[in-house]
Amino acid sequence: MSTHRSTWMDKDLDQVAELARNFFTKVCAPNETRWGKQQHVDREAWNKAGELGLLCASIPEEYGGGGGNFAHEAVLAIEQVRALAPSFGGGLHSGIVAHYINSYGTEDQKQNWLPKMATGEMVAAVAMTEPGTGSDLQSITTRAGKDGDDYLINGAKTFISNGLLCDLVLVVAKTANDGGIGDVSLIGVETRDLPGFSRGRNLEKVGQHGQDTVELNFSDVRVPRSNVLGGTEGQGFIQLMQQLPQERLLLAIAAAVTVEKAVELSVAYAKERTAFGKPLFSYQNTKFVLAECDTLATVCWTYLDDCIEKHLAGEFDITAAAKAKWWLTEQQCVVVDRCVQIFGGYGYMVEYPIARMYADSRIQKVYGGANEIMKELIARSL
Repeated sequence: MSTHRSTWMDKDLDQVAELARNFFTKVCAPNETRWGKQQHVDREAWNKAGELGLLCASIPEEYGGGGGNFAHEAVLAIEQVRALAPSFGGGLHSGIVAHYINSYGTEDQKQNWLPKMATGEMVAAVAMTEPGTGSDLQSITTRAGKDGDDYLINGAKTFISNGLLCDLVLVVAKTANDGGIGDVSLIGVETRDLPGFSRGRNLEKVGQHGQDTVELNFSDVRVPRSNVLGGTEGQGFIQLMQQLPQERLLLAIAAAVTVEKAVELSVAYAKERTAFGKPLFSYQNTKFVLAECDTLATVCWTYLDDCIEKHLAGEFDITAAAKAKWWLTEQQCVVVDRCVQIFGGYGYMVEYPIARMYADSRIQKVYGGANEIMKELIARSL
C-alpha cells in the first residue's frame, strides 16, 4: 500500500519528512519498549531532536526556531505515527507550548525560553488539568497570590504530559477572584532547583506507556510576576481558547495517520496469515472489513487535509477544530478496534503494533477536550 501524500506538501516539506522519518525510525522506535518500561523517553532524544532542527520548527528563526509554519509541525506528527514511535513529546513542546509563548509572550519571554526549547536544553509542558477538574478550566483552584514583585503559586496539577522532564511549565492559575474568565492567567515556571515545586508519581496509564505523564505540586512556589505570559494578568483563558484549535488539530492528525497505519498493518497481516489452508485475505469478511476501513482512511485524510489547509490560511476556528477532533479520534478507535479483530489473538499481544495502537488510541477521545465537550462547542454554533 502506498502512503498518502497531501496536496499541501512541497519539496521542502518532503525533506523535513525524510529527516523526521529517520529520527523517529532510528532514534525513537528502537527504544520504545525500553521507554515504555521506564515510562519516559531519554533526555538524549530531546537533545538529538534539537540538533536536527526538529524542535520548534514553526517558530521564527529570530527565536531559534526553524522559521516554518504549521505544515512543518504536521509533517513531524505524521512521520511520528508512521514510525510507530508515540512516546516522544515533541508535538506538545513545539506545536503547543512554543506557540503560546510565540503568540503571547513578551519579547523577554520569547528570547529567554524559545531558543532553549529549540535546542532541547529546555523541555516544556503546560499544566491545565487538576485532580478535581477536567475540561472546566474556570473551576481550577491553583492560585498565584501576589507577594511584592513575585507570585506565590499553590495548587496541584495532574495528567501533565512531559511533566517528568519539563524544565519549563506554563501553569494555568487564578491571579484574581472576581468570578470570571479574567481570573485566569498563564504563568511560566522554570522548574530546575525550584523550592516548593515537586513532581508526583509518574502515572501508570492504559496506553502510551513511554510518554511521561505526572502530577505536579506547587507549595508557595515563588516566581517573578514578570513571568505571567504576555506581561498582563487575566488573559489566560483567552490565550487557551485561541490556541486550543491547533492542539486539537494535532490530535486529529495523529488520529487520521493512525487509521492509515492500522489499515496498512492489517492488510499485510491478512495477506500473510493463513486460516484453514487459505490466506486470511481470501475470505470475504476480511476483505469487506478492510475495504471499509481503507475507505474510512481515505475520508479521514481528505477531511484532515482540508482542515490543515484552512489552518494554514488562518480560517480554522474553534468549531472546526472541535469537529475534526471528535470525528477523527472516533474513527481512529473504530478502525483500530476492527483491525485488532483481523489479527485475532495476536491483536491482543503487545509485541504486535496493532495491540499497542489499540491501547494508545482510547485516550484520544478524552484529552485535548473530551469529545462530549467538542459536541457541546459545535452545538453552540448551530
